[in-house]
Amino acid sequence: MREWTWNETLTEQPEEAAAQGTIRGMVVRRRLPDSGEMDITPMIDVTFLLLIFFLVTSTVPDPSKAINLPPARHGAAVNPRTSVIITVAERGSPGPALVYLGDGKATAPLPDDPASQETLVTRAVREAFAEGRSTVLIKAERGVKHREVSRVATAAAEVEGIQLHLAVLEVQ
Repeated sequence: MREWTWNETLTEQPEEAAAQGTIRGMVVRRRLPDSGEMDITPMIDVTFLLLIFFLVTSTVPDPSKAINLPPARHGAAVNPRTSVIITVAERGSPGPALVYLGDGKATAPLPDDPASQETLVTRAVREAFAEGRSTVLIKAERGVKHREVSRVATAAAEVEGIQLHLAVLEVQ
């Protein structure tokens, strides 16, 4: 019995067998051209498996198990007779918030210029302090940005000796 080596097999096979890709029962694979693209199908499969895993294992919060927050310890009612009330409302469009001197939107808003708003707020608080009012209550709608409330509070705090209170209005 004769053993074949690789070189002997190639040299002794006919040309037709080599062209078909077989050498004595052996299949020779031809190289596929390298496309340069990466197959992302396995990555997508893993992503979907992770998504399904997290969806199945996650829990949906139960709205009946609401958290009961403790009441405020230091909250006190503000007397409207001894307070200057300033309302800060959402504009609904870009620009500074609407500022009203008074409770709610019953009066006309102050001018849109933030500098003039601050001047008018400071003047109103000084006049009220001279009349004997000792507190300022700033009511702001829920959607008003903090910087707008802070700007009005800073203008109101220009008067020395005044107490400042902040409140959030729930929009109905």
